[in-house]
Formats: sequence, C-alpha cells, structure tokens
Amino acid sequence: MQERRLRALVGRLLAADGVQAGRLRDVGVRDARQVSLDDLARLPFVTKQDLWEHYPTGFQVDDRIVCVHGSSGTGGRPTLVPYTAHDVDVWASVMARALGGAGATSRSRIHNAYGYGLFTGGLGVHHGGMRLGAAVLPMSGGMTERQVRLIADLRPDVLCCTPSYAIHLGEALRRGGVEPAFRVGVFGAEPWTDGMRAKIEGLLGLRALDIYGLSEVIGPGVACESLDSQGMLNVAEDHFLVEAVDPDGVPVPDGTPGELVFTTLTKTGMPLLRYRSGDVATLAPPAPGSPRTLRRMSKVLGRRDDMLVVRGVNVFPSEIEGVLLADPRVGPHYLVVEDRRERPELWVVVEGHPTGGEGTDGRPAEGADGHPAEGVRRDLTAALRERLGLTCRVVVAPPGALPRPETGKARRLARWDGGPPPAPGLT
Repeated sequence: MQERRLRALVGRLLAADGVQAGRLRDVGVRDARQVSLDDLARLPFVTKQDLWEHYPTGFQVDDRIVCVHGSSGTGGRPTLVPYTAHDVDVWASVMARALGGAGATSRSRIHNAYGYGLFTGGLGVHHGGMRLGAAVLPMSGGMTERQVRLIADLRPDVLCCTPSYAIHLGEALRRGGVEPAFRVGVFGAEPWTDGMRAKIEGLLGLRALDIYGLSEVIGPGVACESLDSQGMLNVAEDHFLVEAVDPDGVPVPDGTPGELVFTTLTKTGMPLLRYRSGDVATLAPPAPGSPRTLRRMSKVLGRRDDMLVVRGVNVFPSEIEGVLLADPRVGPHYLVVEDRRERPELWVVVEGHPTGGEGTDGRPAEGADGHPAEGVRRDLTAALRERLGLTCRVVVAPPGALPRPETGKARRLARWDGGPPPAPGLT
C-alpha cells in the first residue's frame, strides 16, 4: 500500500510541475513507476525554509481548496497549508482513529480546549470526534472559569488540550472544588515528559496520552498514543510515511534519536515528499502482541532548533523538565533561559510547589540560611549537573511568578541576548 501510494504521490508532483517536480527530475525521476520504497533515501527533502521561500501557496498542487490552516510562524514567518475536501476527510479519519485508540467512543463527550482557528489543534479534534460519533464540546482555549463550569455541568469523559493548559485547568478545578469525570486526556502541540504526565494524571484523575501532528503534514492525528501502545505513539503510516534521519539526512536505525521526516502519501492540496519536521524522536516497530500493525514513535525529545549547545554540551529542554518534575517541592511551571549575553549560561527558573513539599529525607530541604527555597535551588543544581554534565543557574520563584498559558502553547525556552530579563530572579 505504501509503495503504491508513494508512486501515486510522485505522479501528482510530476504532473503539477512545481518545485518538488523539478527536484525529482534533478535526481533522475521522470516517471513515478521508477520509484520504490527502497529508493526513498535518494529522493529530495522539503524543509520549512522551502515553504517560507515559496509563501504563501508555492507548494499547492490542487485548486480544489476548501480551507487553509497554518502555523503561528517562527520569527514572524507563518506557514500556510491548503486542504482539499479529500484532505479534510483523511484528517477526520486519522483523528477518529486516534481518539478511538485512546478509549473514546460514540457515547463520549469530548471537552476540546485546543484553540480553534488557523492552528490545527481545535478543528482537528473536532473533525475526528464528530467522525467517531462523539459529542464534541468546542471550548477552544482560555475562559478558564467558563470551562470549569461546563466540566462540572456536562461531565465530559475525554479532555483534549495542550499539556500545559491541562495543568492550568486542573489547578482551576481544584480551586473550584470540582471533581471531573474524565477517563482519558489526549494532550499535544508541545513536547512534554513522563514527569508532566504524572502531574496531569494526579491533578485530573485520568489516563494521559500523547498526540502528535504538524500543520504541514495534516495537523493532529499524524501519530497518537493508544491504551495499548506501551508509552509510544502509533504513526498513521498508511497516510504518513515516517523516517528518522541524522543532521546530514542519513536514516538512523530504530531506537536512535533522529529528526522525523514525513511523506504525505494521500494528501492532495499540498502533498509533501520527505518533509523534515525539525522534531527529534525515536522510531520502533509495532508493540509486541498488539493487534495494531503500525510503526511507533517516541514522545518528541525536542526540536532540532531548540537543542541548546552550552559550553560544548548538547541539551534539550525536555531533559531539564525530567529533573524538575521529579522533585515534589517544585511546581509544573518552569522556564529555561539560554543566556547569550557574555559567557554562555543556562538559567532554570522554577516555581516552588504551592503546597510545599519535602526533601529526600522527608523533611523540608533548607539551605545554610534555613530558607527552604535555597535547599530546592541547591538540590536541583546538583541533580541537573548529574543529568546534563553542566552547571545551571537555578532560580526558585514563588508560586504564580511565571505566566500561565490561557491559550496556545506554553513558553518553555527563552534566549536572552540583551535587554530586560525574560523571567524573575535573573541578573
């Protein structure tokens, strides 16, 4: 199926005679029948830079467009993605599959707090939930007090939103004395660790599963964790052929971190051949003993452009998060700051847990001055040095000092080249 669909994709690209057709001809491909899965690694890549250089519609190959989605843009440069009715149908199908694998049914009520609009999260869940036959509550982001009220009144059993907003919503539900009826949550649009999974499950009393997608490929539904996928995400590889490559574009073996590369086998509006996503993860075969035959990907370890190189040490923010969330004295909100002003430094700003917390010996950890925050700072500095091989400058801020994401994605990384500090406590 994949090979047949790959040839059909190459045929569409050659017939459209656009950018990708020219690159295919440059590597000697003039007929789709020449291409097999074994040839994939010799075919040209598409990058985000390519999409920027041909903005807004340079990669569109079909005029039958029914909607346009896109990213918010990096550095002020958005990416727009046109969808045909066929593309929306594929999107609804893979999202229904994802929600079903997470345990949602036609009798479910899905509280959808992903943002609606150009961002694909809200409408992706909406399409999939309706295809599944579930009742979708299209809350979008923000208006947290209203969300708490409707969760109390309508008792939804499925929650869909970013993981950072799930924590914010869980804190609001606790403050309001509301005990939700969620069974499962499907969280994505930003990298998150198993430590954050434990925080979310503790706050909301549900099973927290990861979903992955990107607007250039389809939006959410490219891959999703299921109840039986053993902590990895099933890739909808009948529609999205996945590879993992090293920085030079060479495929890496299963289990080795690499940049995810996707080929949209069935898209028609803006099909992409070997799109370099910038996301770093590992790939694996199907879960042993599972009836699902799809390849799996790990949680996203980070983005290629978010990897920090500090004094020769490579660091992903997700590695730092794993250390922070393992300490019960630290709340789930944090910010990593790459200080580029003079000598490279890495700052980590955390909030003390609002309910306190204990040290490793069961008592509040204190510093030499008897202040609990100093003990947290000292212990986290040591734990980060052990994990990363790098000394970070840790700041313990009071609860509520860092901004909460009412909509969109949480800001986890800031680069400080000058001007005011991007977080409290930095000097």
